[in-house]
Amino acid sequence: MRTLEEVQATTQIAKLKEEDLQSAIHCLSFGEHVSSGDYCLMELDEKLCKHIESGQSLVIRGDKDEHAVMCSEDETYDLKIADTSNLLLLIPGCTTPDQLPGDQGRPHLIHSQIWGFSNSYWEVRRQRPKLKKLKKLLMESPYEGSPPSQEESSAQKYTMEDLLDRIQASKAEIAAQLENIHACNIDGFWRMLDFDYEMKLLGHVMQLVDSESWSFSKVPLRTCQQELGPLEPQEMIEHCLNCYGRRYTDEEGEVCFALNEDKVCQATAHMLLQNAVKFNLSEFQEVWQQSVPEGMSTRLDQLKGIALLDRSTRPETICLLRVEDLPEDTPERFNCLFSMREKWTQDDIAPYIQDLCGEKQTTGALLTKYARSSMQNGLKVYNSRRPVAT
Repeated sequence: MRTLEEVQATTQIAKLKEEDLQSAIHCLSFGEHVSSGDYCLMELDEKLCKHIESGQSLVIRGDKDEHAVMCSEDETYDLKIADTSNLLLLIPGCTTPDQLPGDQGRPHLIHSQIWGFSNSYWEVRRQRPKLKKLKKLLMESPYEGSPPSQEESSAQKYTMEDLLDRIQASKAEIAAQLENIHACNIDGFWRMLDFDYEMKLLGHVMQLVDSESWSFSKVPLRTCQQELGPLEPQEMIEHCLNCYGRRYTDEEGEVCFALNEDKVCQATAHMLLQNAVKFNLSEFQEVWQQSVPEGMSTRLDQLKGIALLDRSTRPETICLLRVEDLPEDTPERFNCLFSMREKWTQDDIAPYIQDLCGEKQTTGALLTKYARSSMQNGLKVYNSRRPVAT
């Protein structure tokens, strides 16, 4: 243990003036069996610090072949090791100058023991959740109605806990995506509905709405379940209404749904396009309008992110292209899009890159970074910054 006299002698050798120094002097020493591998340091912003201090937890997720991410209840963060040229010392109970009393009086020693050290720490940055794997897992056992086939009964199924173990996203982000892809909780397992079965359910509902002459803004749940119960399980009828409508309670206390015209029209377009490589645009628009319930109107802007128009051909064509089928990685996404089409207008490409935008980021900023712009027939178009692999 160093004495005050030894410390004062050292300051004199270093030509430091005592009046320029704090009166409290820390003397550091290494404890026994200290090594750099005993502790990992992580730099947290104020929000995450408050999250930890309030008693909540952070979870690190990722399979062995994946880069680890850290998740709170509702957000996902990237983890990256940052090296530092300064040795970082872990000293429990160490007080900083702002924590010391104002008037310390005569110089005195505070002996502190170093418990660990490191020359690197984990940087934490907010990132988009990695959710593409979610649908892939659930499609291992799509729900096709009851009774289940023998193959379906033996297929892998996943609870929420299973998904939290496998998906690199927070619980809230996984729950939101489950709703977005119309997944359903059946007997404690999350299942994707087979698309043909989902369209069958929607068809039953729309036929009942038509036969009863109901308004699309007021479809009663109980009556739907009573009328369609002999055809499909009541919970599936309710799930279909939840997917394609907004739930509310009317003045009489009855649960009703206001059907979403855009969602119904999108699903119908998907059904028409799924088995066609390309579709004559004018013919498609005619068949599409005839296929939706009477009273609903189809519009091409309803197809943003699920279908791609090609107005450069004669006749003009349309084909199925869903955002969810594209790569999650940003450079891979752009490479994939430019392999499909050499030049894109911003209106055409925006629906396919919107989900890649970070906080306060625009599709224009992404295009500036990953694409090159040029003018073609008076219209700005974007192409790849590098040759696309074939």
